[in-house]
Amino acid sequence: MSAVSFEGFRGIVCDLDGVVYRGPHAIPHAVAALERVRAGGVDLVYATNNGSRTPQDVAAHLTELGLTVSARSVLTSAQAAAALLRDRLGVGAPILGVGGPGVAYALAEAGLTRVTTAESAGGAAVAGVLQSYGPEVAWTDLAEIAHVVNGGALWVASNGDLTLPTARGIAPGNGSLVQVVRVAVTVDPVVVGKPHTPLYELSAAALDLHPGQTLAIGDRLDTDIEGANRAGIPALMVLTGVNSVADVAMAPPIQRPTFLCEDLRGLAEPYVAATIDADGHAWLGRCGPAEVRVAGGQVGIAAAGSAIERARALVAACWAAADAGAAPPREAVDRAVGAAADSADARPVDSAGAIGGASRGTTS
Repeated sequence: MSAVSFEGFRGIVCDLDGVVYRGPHAIPHAVAALERVRAGGVDLVYATNNGSRTPQDVAAHLTELGLTVSARSVLTSAQAAAALLRDRLGVGAPILGVGGPGVAYALAEAGLTRVTTAESAGGAAVAGVLQSYGPEVAWTDLAEIAHVVNGGALWVASNGDLTLPTARGIAPGNGSLVQVVRVAVTVDPVVVGKPHTPLYELSAAALDLHPGQTLAIGDRLDTDIEGANRAGIPALMVLTGVNSVADVAMAPPIQRPTFLCEDLRGLAEPYVAATIDADGHAWLGRCGPAEVRVAGGQVGIAAAGSAIERARALVAACWAAADAGAAPPREAVDRAVGAAADSADARPVDSAGAIGGASRGTTS
């Protein structure tokens, strides 16, 4: 079975929350893997939908974790939002900025005038709104956004992530706060963060590379992976954040990653993609010694191969079946994922029947 290498990429656009760190702590193996990549001559930029912090603060955090990085290598959704507001409203436009310190920084960097919630409530002119995440965002901030948006201000949201991974688990993200405002206004916001393409386009420009020379790394299908696909950038999904193997297996085409790894250690390993055999009624995914069969709404998994090989085979078989209009139900996929995690519980593929046919290529 053929393998590819990530060494063919000249640049990497790496997500942060759920990929490099969770809360204040580094995700195991992430720092060593990224430093190895950097030492090998690959350019790195860190692009995050979390616009609450300044690039300087993010770079300082990454440095504390052990990464070699400068603020110029950090791009936030707040910066992408500020750039859009500047392009639409002009330099110097008064913008109600809501979120963490990253919002004020992004507005100043873009040459815009930040208006605080208190100033807006006191009658200051507001032409636009930049709404981003911040742990101190209050009801009064959300209410003021609603007031000025209903008054005609251009509403730009840095991102629409409903949740945010933290050291204590999953918490509401900026998208949840945006939805609170949306119920009180009559328009939708312009959203610039992933899965929309501006942040990836900004990152590719910073790397000065063609999208095909760039690898995007993320942990969320609906933001990182979909955004990379929309921007034409190959995407690596790591299983250290929000989405699971079962989520990947059930993903629609626009959210399917090019590559799937347990964590960033996979960057240093030859990548073995799964292959598919099909006979029109059943789909067999193979990755190394791992085999997973999808047929009749059932998923059979062989007790062979590593956990990631079984995951890739599972994902490939589920995608092929779904593309043929025979996607297995989520319950069957969940059971197979549990079996893939514990080879003792995996049942032989042959127990679901034989399969024949020619290879249909590779995936995952």
